[in-house]
Amino acid sequence: MTSALLGWVRCCGLLLVLTAGTPASAFEVRLGHGALNLRATLELAAGKSLAEGLLILVHGTMGHRDMEVMRLVRRTLVERGHSTLAINLSLGVDAREGMFDCAVPSRHRAEDALTEIDAWVQWARDQGAGRLGLVGFSRGGQQAAWYAAQTGQLHLARLVLLAPTFAADAANAYAPRFGAPLEPLLQRAQALEQQGRADELLAGVGFLNCESTSVSAGALLSYYRPARDAEPDATLRRVRVPTLLVVAGADAIVPDLPTRVAASLDNNLIRMVVVDGADHFFRDLYGEDAADAIDAFLRH
Repeated sequence: MTSALLGWVRCCGLLLVLTAGTPASAFEVRLGHGALNLRATLELAAGKSLAEGLLILVHGTMGHRDMEVMRLVRRTLVERGHSTLAINLSLGVDAREGMFDCAVPSRHRAEDALTEIDAWVQWARDQGAGRLGLVGFSRGGQQAAWYAAQTGQLHLARLVLLAPTFAADAANAYAPRFGAPLEPLLQRAQALEQQGRADELLAGVGFLNCESTSVSAGALLSYYRPARDAEPDATLRRVRVPTLLVVAGADAIVPDLPTRVAASLDNNLIRMVVVDGADHFFRDLYGEDAADAIDAFLRH
């Protein structure tokens, strides 16, 4: 068939969508979440069922489940016997697919990721999934740790943070990135929020990965004035589940990650491994090295 949609199949007691270009063991899952539909790819390891465990994968800033690094993470983990559910955060867009479209106004808040991660955790539990792990990459790592810290990790058996970033770094890099100061924008957004107009849009501004877009005052504040307790060094202190922090040794985005979290690693639940030579996206064979470290941690 030439259509991207090949049809519906039954797997693990579920009715799932099988799409072109994916392995036979990979299926699309859709989940209603308020007024939105969320999308994810479920990929079962050979000979494995949901009851034997599942890793929920969270992508980076304005990304998606099929970006190169997420495909790498999925492939390497499935090859090592770990079933995965790679989710798309909606970012306020119904059934969102691909990179976020900067022509679409941003009204999503940073904290929305937590409720969507939780929705997928609950979905997995409803399907009878066994030992649950949460794997977050880049900003997805920051969000995964934030989620785990906020929820008390009630349903998680393992947490993996792959090159997690700090939300505040986006604010520090704003002026060099967009050629305009951030503070006046934040002051405008703060004034609107205080007037009960947090949903009002600011047009033609730089925002996250968008060079020029429209963003609500509330969204701007949530991403560029993040709560201090949402950052990895703060959330790791509150994590009570075995956690692996995977550091890219040649990471140009968070080059000082080990130093920034060092004080938070005084906890025998948290391990850190450095993949020497890897860039932020673990390109080339560094992805295999990261997967080996994650696999060893998950089997421990």
